[in-house]
Amino acid sequence: MKAAYFIIAIAIVMIFFMVELFNPFLKAILVSILLTVATSSLTHFLEKKSRSRIAATSFITIALAALFFIPILYCIFSFINFFNQVDQELLVKNLDDIKTFIQEKSVNLTFLNNILDNLSSKIDVGKTVQDIFAISAYLGKNSAKFMIDMVMILIFFFFFTLYSTPLLTFIKELLPIKKEDSVILFSESSNVMTVVLYSILVTAIFEGFLFGFFLTFFNYDGLLFGVLYGFASLIPVIGGVIMWLPIVIYEATTNSITNAFIIAIYSIVIISIFADTFVKPMIIKYINKKVVKTPTSVNELLIFFSIVAGLSTFGFWGMIIGPAMVTFFISIMHLLKKYSDDFKENVSYD
Repeated sequence: MKAAYFIIAIAIVMIFFMVELFNPFLKAILVSILLTVATSSLTHFLEKKSRSRIAATSFITIALAALFFIPILYCIFSFINFFNQVDQELLVKNLDDIKTFIQEKSVNLTFLNNILDNLSSKIDVGKTVQDIFAISAYLGKNSAKFMIDMVMILIFFFFFTLYSTPLLTFIKELLPIKKEDSVILFSESSNVMTVVLYSILVTAIFEGFLFGFFLTFFNYDGLLFGVLYGFASLIPVIGGVIMWLPIVIYEATTNSITNAFIIAIYSIVIISIFADTFVKPMIIKYINKKVVKTPTSVNELLIFFSIVAGLSTFGFWGMIIGPAMVTFFISIMHLLKKYSDDFKENVSYD
């Protein structure tokens, strides 16, 4: 057996055991690597300005913590405070009143009467309230897990960013492909990740600001709902609806139908149509042309579906993992085609 084959076999075995060893942190490691790749150009820019790799890395890590960590903490403490102040008996009474009101109004609507009677008879208000608080406990538990994951991601991100240059050089030398091909492979993935990450962040902040600022005129916590809308907007197509529809229903049933109508029209026209349909593509186009060194050639529709698939498969961080996997796969296919063509040419020549 050749020494090279022996080393490769040992390496495969060790990779298996390393995966088993770091299995609880694999998602955090993967996300931190992708974030490192996406922010590499910004890190390089800050390093040139500050003349310190540690300073540039520390600044970006703190900035990511501020973008993700602080808003989530604010949301968690706001919800804890809200549920601690909720009077369950009063909530049950209000829901009973709404149920009675619907039953009384449906008496004159013969065609809806039977349907509404069947629905209302199946609704147990007390159990519904218990389910609401059970969901809040579930969200609290998952929020704590998310915060732990976020801390681990920030730790890994700091060290991957700090030592990214020697790590990338080592990986490129390790790959059994030409140096220029490895550069193409990593640069294309980096460009797509940069476009995806920056466009997601800018769009989420912009749409969150539009929604939160508008709700302050209706005596809502603009900061809280702005942050929530920003995170909800990361979910394509239905993200915004998740936020504004419950508020519209609440306003229509408790306060004012006019307020509900105004909030619905604003959310659909200004945010869903104007911001999401017209402004968002402009943001992506600007970042693709002005921020990344080489504009990416990956189709925007493919990026969109990769984000949807990533979110459904990997959860919140799938918005980063999905596009990275698709982009890397496409780059590998291009290289495979190139090496296949070279092989065919050599065979024909022989």
